[in-house]
Amino acid sequence: MEITNEMIDKLAKLSKLQFKDEQRDSIREDLSKIIAFVDKIEELDTEGVEPLIHINQEINVLREDEVEETITQAQALKNAPNKDSDYFKISTVLSKK
Repeated sequence: MEITNEMIDKLAKLSKLQFKDEQRDSIREDLSKIIAFVDKIEELDTEGVEPLIHINQEINVLREDEVEETITQAQALKNAPNKDSDYFKISTVLSKK
């Protein structure tokens, strides 16, 4: 497949990108390499090869969620530079204008 300037312009429009003229040659070369790679992969005999859904055989290796109190609220607020009874106080991040 030959990569033309029209094809690059169409891809640029679809992807909302802008290419300078000197970038077209580089893009053309990269696209040609990608297409050549895909063509090479298509030469492989994949008859009888099962589709790969997961990389490994592990299923649900996540730990169970267990509720536990690791630190109390008082301990958390103990070293806070600025606090208000049960909460940390911080300076305003967003202001209303």
